[in-house]
Amino acid sequence: MSARAGVGRWHDYMNSNADAALLADMLADDAVFHSPVVHSPQAGKPKVMLYLLSAAKVLGGDGFRYVREVIEGNDALLEFEAEIDGVHINGIDLIRFDDDGKIKDFKVMVRPVKAVNKLWEMMAAQLQAAQG
Repeated sequence: MSARAGVGRWHDYMNSNADAALLADMLADDAVFHSPVVHSPQAGKPKVMLYLLSAAKVLGGDGFRYVREVIEGNDALLEFEAEIDGVHINGIDLIRFDDDGKIKDFKVMVRPVKAVNKLWEMMAAQLQAAQG
């Protein structure tokens, strides 16, 4: 399965209102997530699911859209824009797929600093709520 097919599945997930079953099916067991607001990588499918589901709740909605894609081999770069509480967010999802089309590595980078601060605030609250 190619990265292009994996990106298609990712778009299906993003349009599903964060369907956890769809996300679980896309992630490799040893997936790693690199957050723009957490220093250490989050390793393992359960942690990656927690972060990606939380991010979809924070960023998802009418104000989120992908504006550019670059796909080569097993790698995809998806540029996105969003707006939260009047703060414009511009970022990228850098995704590496394994040869089976599962997400192996997911890195998010965000700009400007005002957006990073807003995401840190919103993600901290969402992660705390998700962990109960």
